[in-house]
Amino acid sequence: MSDTNTETNAENDGLLQAWRYQLRACGLWWRMRPQWFVATVLDALLQAAVPYATIWFSAQLINELAGRRDPAALKSWVILILATAVVLTLAAAACHHWKAAADDTIELDRMTVVSDKLMDLDFPVEDDPRTFDTVSNIEQNENFTGKGLPSTQTILEQSLPAVFQIIGGIALSVSLFTSTVSADAGWLAILNSPWFALAMVAVLVGDIMLSTACYVHGDHYWVDYAEYGRFGNRIFRFFGMLFANDKRAMDCRVYGQFERVAIPFFRANNMFDLHSPALRRIFGPMSRWIALSVAVNTMLIGIVYVFVCLKAWGGAFGIGSVTQYVGAITTMFTGLSALLERIGDMRNNVPFLKSVFDFLDTPNTMYQGSLTTEKRADREYDVEFRDVSFRYPNAPADAWALRHVNLRFRIGSRLAIVGENGSGKTTFIKLLCRLYDPTEGQILLNGIDIRKYRYDEYMHIFAVVFQDFRLLALPIGQNVAASAHYDRARVTDCLEKADFGDRLATLPRGLDTSLYRELDKNGVQISGGEAQKIAIARALYRDAPFIILDEPTAALDPIAEAQIYAKFNEIAGDKTAVYISHRLSSCRFCDDIAVFDHGSIVQFGTHDELVADAAGKYHALWHAQAQYYAK
Repeated sequence: MSDTNTETNAENDGLLQAWRYQLRACGLWWRMRPQWFVATVLDALLQAAVPYATIWFSAQLINELAGRRDPAALKSWVILILATAVVLTLAAAACHHWKAAADDTIELDRMTVVSDKLMDLDFPVEDDPRTFDTVSNIEQNENFTGKGLPSTQTILEQSLPAVFQIIGGIALSVSLFTSTVSADAGWLAILNSPWFALAMVAVLVGDIMLSTACYVHGDHYWVDYAEYGRFGNRIFRFFGMLFANDKRAMDCRVYGQFERVAIPFFRANNMFDLHSPALRRIFGPMSRWIALSVAVNTMLIGIVYVFVCLKAWGGAFGIGSVTQYVGAITTMFTGLSALLERIGDMRNNVPFLKSVFDFLDTPNTMYQGSLTTEKRADREYDVEFRDVSFRYPNAPADAWALRHVNLRFRIGSRLAIVGENGSGKTTFIKLLCRLYDPTEGQILLNGIDIRKYRYDEYMHIFAVVFQDFRLLALPIGQNVAASAHYDRARVTDCLEKADFGDRLATLPRGLDTSLYRELDKNGVQISGGEAQKIAIARALYRDAPFIILDEPTAALDPIAEAQIYAKFNEIAGDKTAVYISHRLSSCRFCDDIAVFDHGSIVQFGTHDELVADAAGKYHALWHAQAQYYAK
């Protein structure tokens, strides 16, 4: 008995959770697009009203034809039917058009729900591989099964017409159970018994419940298949477009990777193939349960016809009312069946919505600060690392990325950060820009812990060109300004300073020329060096007091990298500039050089001072690399 109660409680809890999630999703749609919500409700109302109006008016017309056959009454009914049909049809068409237009806008809004949250997260959370996996799973679920947020829209859109169908059906079919057969109808008089009417309702409801249970059980197989589907979708997205990936084209051509590796792997792991064990194990039973649901639902129509015809045979109502009652009851129970199925969909959607809402509920823990960052015309911002240590989240206790770092920037100076790969150079920049907070120690801006400054204002004192910078497939001007609206003269000036002026002059559309061809067939393909110049122009356009180059030229040879750094040094002006490189020749011109090794600053000084220290790390690195840049 206790096991039964436990199962019942779990079922009720699951239904309550499903309702809570569905209502929360509806709240999202209402806040984002209330006009879509209104259009959906009106569209559903008219969807239900049109067939019921047809049913009721048709019944009255048939009753008149089978009864008095009064020409004036027939004329009135015909005019009323036509007028009502025209008004309702036009209203339904207009509302459906409105709903279709609103659907396009809500689709875009739905896609931004997760992306907006992702951009709002603290960077350490966003940078966590588990976050990437969560977002990827949400996307895969939506694309493969439509489960998650898309399903809540479908449930709402299909539930509302069902509710209106039930209400209309009840209104038009109540008289079926209250009308009585004539006294001389013989054994048909049993139809007048209220117990018979209750039994009939019970049979119809039981039929619907059984049909719905079969449907929900079949639909639940999507939950079991979700993990297979996500994996299959990832494989399809990667291997399905491998041949069109220009970054992999040369490897695929030279090594035959597409035919020899990609195709065999894809065929062996294609979860969507009809012979896939997972697909056969899931879709076979699913199809049988869904088919059984349809078969049981079809029995409902037969039961309704028998009951209505028997009452008509007994003289309870005319032939026209047969049309009304059959149409009303079948439509009503179709709505009830649809509503129960949507409730089942809500329950099956719980695991998918849970992952969405758990992600949306991810808290931000980084303190955003409240102090206003001082806007100094002289750009004299004093930044100091004071005994800073950092360990990435979820890293082992002894896995320090930085350890006891002490460094103070000289205002307006050129600082080079050098060291081998993995020595902590990029982590140092992440802390400087407050993408992460130190695990230990402090970073000070003008003597105040940077955590006390407003987060958004503090970040604006830095312009960074990261080693894996990205440009968008949008016009050059928008790429440089990082905005759809910008100062064209200022953008042009930044591009010229970044040595992109000659290339810009060759472009027929100038700043309006799109980069790449993903979105514009007339877009231009640019080289790696040209992309770096545009990225540097973007950093210049921001006009921040600190400007940082984090190995953006790592793919170039040492001489080309040194040329870009030297050019950038000329245009940095009075900004405090930080250059990060694992190649020492590029940073000889800097005022100071900080040498990183295993997360610590092991040397600090000028190039001449460091290279003269034969026992130092810098001396060893310099002579190891000298063969690449010696004249």
